[in-house]
Parts: sequence; C-alpha cells; structure tokens
Amino acid sequence: MKLAPLLSITALAAVSLLGCSNQSDSSSDAASSQETTILRFSHFYPSTSDINEQIFEPWAKKIEADSNGRLKVEVYPSATISKVDTAYESAVKGTIDIGSQVQGYTSGRFPLSQIAELPGLSNSSTQTGCMLQTLYDNGTIASEYEDSHLLFMFATGPGTLHSTNKLIKTPEDMRGMRIRRPSAVAGDIIESMGASPVGLPANDIYTSLQRGVVDGLSFPWEAMATFKLDELTKYHTNMPFYSSALMVTMNKDKYEGLPEDLKQVIDDNSGMTLSKKVGAMWDKTYSVQLQAARDKGDEVIDILDPLNDPDWKGPLEKGTQKYLDDVNALGLDADGVYEKAKAASIACKV
Repeated sequence: MKLAPLLSITALAAVSLLGCSNQSDSSSDAASSQETTILRFSHFYPSTSDINEQIFEPWAKKIEADSNGRLKVEVYPSATISKVDTAYESAVKGTIDIGSQVQGYTSGRFPLSQIAELPGLSNSSTQTGCMLQTLYDNGTIASEYEDSHLLFMFATGPGTLHSTNKLIKTPEDMRGMRIRRPSAVAGDIIESMGASPVGLPANDIYTSLQRGVVDGLSFPWEAMATFKLDELTKYHTNMPFYSSALMVTMNKDKYEGLPEDLKQVIDDNSGMTLSKKVGAMWDKTYSVQLQAARDKGDEVIDILDPLNDPDWKGPLEKGTQKYLDDVNALGLDADGVYEKAKAASIACKV
C-alpha cells in the first residue's frame, strides 16, 4: 500500500532533476554563445604608421563592437608574430589568424595579382586598390587566394624613385646603381634600365641605405616618412613607376568555424569599402609627403606620364612585356588578365 506514494515521489524527483539539467544545459549554451573569439592580426607596419592608427586599429575595434564583444582582434604591428614575407602563409597555416602582406614579397606566389602593379595602369592608391579588389571579386585572380579567406585588397600609391647621391632624370642615370625593388614587377623594370635590383623588406631599407648597400629605392611617397627614409634621401624622381599590391587575409578554418552571425560581421567589414578607405588615406598622405620633400630643399623632378615620355617609354614597356611573357610561360593567361586589369583601371579611375 505504501509503494505507490513512494514511486510518485521518486518520479517527481526525477522530473525535477531533469528540469534542472535542461536549465543548466540552456545556461551553458547561452554562456557559450557569448564567449569571445580572439583573432591575432599580424602586419609589418610600425604601430605609429597611418595605416595602423587610421585603418587597422579602428577596423579591429569595429569588429569587436559589431560582434558585441564576441570577436576581439588583437593587432600586432612591426611583424612581431610573423615575418614580413610570410604573413600570408602564416595565416594559411593558422600560426596567426589574420595577416597583411605585400604580394610581391613572395616572388612567384601571386603572378596574376601583380599584373595590376604594372606601370601605366594607375596613378593613385585608390585606383590600384579598386582594380585589385575588382579583379578578385569578378574571379580573375581569386584562384591565387583559395587557401585562405581574403578580407580585402589594397595598394600603395605610385612607387617613385628616390636616391641618396644623384637625381635620376633619365633611365640612363640608373645604369650601375643598386636600387631596392619591392617586387618582381619593379625588379624587371629596374633591370631593363641597367640598374641592379636588390630585394629588401621595407623594414630593412633604412640600414641598407645608411650602409650603402643600395643607392636608392623605388617606393611610394606615403611610406617614405613611415619608415623614416626621408631622412636619408635627397633626390626624387616623382613618377608613377609601379604600384604595390597588398592584402589582408584570414585563416580559412578560423573563418569557417565561426557562427553565421559572426561570419556576417567579418563580411560586412571586408571588401571594396575597406580598399577605398585605405586608398583615400594614402592618396592624401602622398601629396603631404611630396610637399614635405620640396619644403626641406630636396631635388624633385616630375615625370607624371612616363609612358608618353621619350626617355622612359621604351624601358617601361620593355619591363612590362618581360613580366607578361614570364607569367605566360607559366601557362597562365597573363595577356588576358592584363586586358581585364586595363578595363578595371578605367572603371576605377578616381
């Protein structure tokens, strides 16, 4: 007779325990959904550079704000957690979560992307960055980034020529000089003019100029003050010699492992908007640094349309064709990409 009440009490206890268990699981799921995912972002620019202070740091804060604190981007400048020329591969392997790198720092890794660097295609950071992002978005160069999740493309302003001991007025003046090259594209052009191209990461240029390892460099105006190279160079050939392509990319598994709403946060802070934001910043800095060189008494010569200049046209076209021929020889459609780059150049003209 006493067995039924006992069974009822046991059943009620079980139901109560089950209810507590379900509440505990729900609380655990809720807590889990609010956990913060840390994303380590490595780039090679100094912490005090414009791009770090005006682009990368604000971008990291916006990611955190838009995700309500569920994503936190830790920014590591000056190549402190990945080497200057391995940030892309480090992001691919997951050594870092996000990396920014110049494509030209890994020779032969992004041959189609670097077609956008060729002379005559662009005269601003905004235009080159827009070209690169367009060529990625329409699939022309996307295959070169399939092992990562690309966030956005951007580019320097036109790379010009700077030297320590003489003004370069014609290609003949470069003969015998040792000129720092940022990429294979610029290297081919420098070599076509009789100079010796020397490959150096941006962080190593200052000491190389100091020690006479190089006589000059090909570098955009906005980066001259960033790396303090304006302290050592006195002669400048203000000419759109080349452009440098750059990217910010993310580890693919890290991105794919995020919940859909956090992927959306990343997506909403990627692409053309970021590319143009960098371009606007650097195009403004370009003018400031050029004027600063004039104001301190440096010698500056302007060659603003070198492909129509009788001295520069031939060597620049020769260097361009050599690069296209080399890429075609890899079995890639360099000529086709070049035509698409020219179309993007027109569409992106500022």
